[in-house]
Amino acid sequence: MAKKKPLVAMHSHGQYDGWDRGSKALPNLVKMGTEIEAALDVEFGYILRIRNARNAKITFRIDHPPFKGADGEVAPPFEGELYVKTNDFRFFLGDTVWAPVGDKRGAWRLTTWLDGAKVADKTLLLL
Repeated sequence: MAKKKPLVAMHSHGQYDGWDRGSKALPNLVKMGTEIEAALDVEFGYILRIRNARNAKITFRIDHPPFKGADGEVAPPFEGELYVKTNDFRFFLGDTVWAPVGDKRGAWRLTTWLDGAKVADKTLLLL
């Protein structure tokens, strides 16, 4: 039997309530949209629903406005990877605004690949 083709859909994007990285629960959508008010502790990003892709590799990247990291240098894009755990998987990609808020304003481009194929690309503007 032929393997089913993975199905990927963007479930939501915009501002979310807080996300606990240690929990399996995903954050709840507060406001759908691409413009987010930049304020301390505001969570933003998108949720993907990925089906028929168990054990596939998710690679992600967040390109952000230039701000300095703890070392005083301009922080590089955030990148990472993980594997799809179930045949009906939900994936949250996003970030939280932290102090100082001013240098976080601007375009945040969130991109996700599944086994090397781009499956999501969304730019969110922090105002």
